[in-house]
Amino acid sequence: MTQGAGGREGLDEQVLLLVAGVADLAVSTLGSALGTMQGLLRRSDVADLAAEAEQDLRARGRIALDRCATVPPAHLEILARHALSRRVSGDV
Repeated sequence: MTQGAGGREGLDEQVLLLVAGVADLAVSTLGSALGTMQGLLRRSDVADLAAEAEQDLRARGRIALDRCATVPPAHLEILARHALSRRVSGDV
C-alpha cells in the first residue's frame, strides 16, 4: 500500500493496518493458547490438576465472600467499647 495524496486514503490505510495488526495478534495468541491447552491435555494427571484448580477456585470464592460479607464494627461502637473497658478497669 502506498501513501495516498488525500487525507481519506491515508486514514483508510491506517485503519486497515490497525485491523490487520489486531487480527495477526489474535491469531498468534490463539495459536499459543491452543498449544498450551494441547500440552495440558497430554498430561497424565489432568484429573488431579482439575481437582486442584476447583479447590483453589472454591478457596478464592470463600475468601472473596468473606471479605465482602464481613462488616467491620462502626467507629463509634469501637470507641464506646474502649471507653467502657477503661471505666471497668478503673482508668478513668
